[in-house]
Amino acid sequence: MESQDGTIALTGQIGLIWKQTKAPLLVPFLKVMVVVCLAMSVMLFVERVYMGIVIVFLKLLGRKPEKMYKWEAIKDDVELGNSAYPMVLIQIPMYNEKEVYQLSIGAACGLSWPADRIIIQVLDDSTDRAIKSMVEQECKRWASKGINIKYEIRDNRNGYKAGALKEGMKHSYVKQCDYVAIFDADFQPEP
Repeated sequence: MESQDGTIALTGQIGLIWKQTKAPLLVPFLKVMVVVCLAMSVMLFVERVYMGIVIVFLKLLGRKPEKMYKWEAIKDDVELGNSAYPMVLIQIPMYNEKEVYQLSIGAACGLSWPADRIIIQVLDDSTDRAIKSMVEQECKRWASKGINIKYEIRDNRNGYKAGALKEGMKHSYVKQCDYVAIFDADFQPEP
C-alpha cells in the first residue's frame, strides 16, 4: 500500500512539475515554430507567384526553345564527301535484353549518318547464353548489310553498365571517333 501511495505521489509530483514548466517552455517553442512555418509559407507563395509571372511573360513573348537554339544541318561538301561528318561511336550496353535488342540495334543501324562515319558497338553483358547468341546473330546480320557494327563481350560484369561502357572505350577502333553516343537498350532513336 505504501508503494502504491509512493507511486501516486510521484505521479502527482511529475504532473505538477509538467503543469508548471509547460507554459514557460513549450508555449514559446510552439510560437517560434508557428512563425517559422509562416515564413516558409510566405517564401513558397512568393516563389509560386514569381514562376507564374515568368511563365506568363514567356507566353506573351512567344519564346520557344527551338527559336532560341539555332542549328544548321551539316552541308554536303562535294570535295570532302563523307569526311565532312564527324566519326561517331554509338555504344549500346545490354544485359539480357530479349524483348528490345532487335529494335535498339536496328534503330541505331538505321540512323541517317554515313556508314563509314559511324561505329555501332553492342556491349553485351548477358548471362543467358541464348540471348547472347541472338544478340550476336543480330549484329552479324547488320554487319552483312555493310553496317560497321562491333559485338563486344567481357569475362566479368565488374562495374555493371558503367564497367561495360568503360571496357568498350578501350578498343583500338574507338580512338578514331570524334563523338560517343550512348543509347540504352530500350531506346530507339529517330533516323
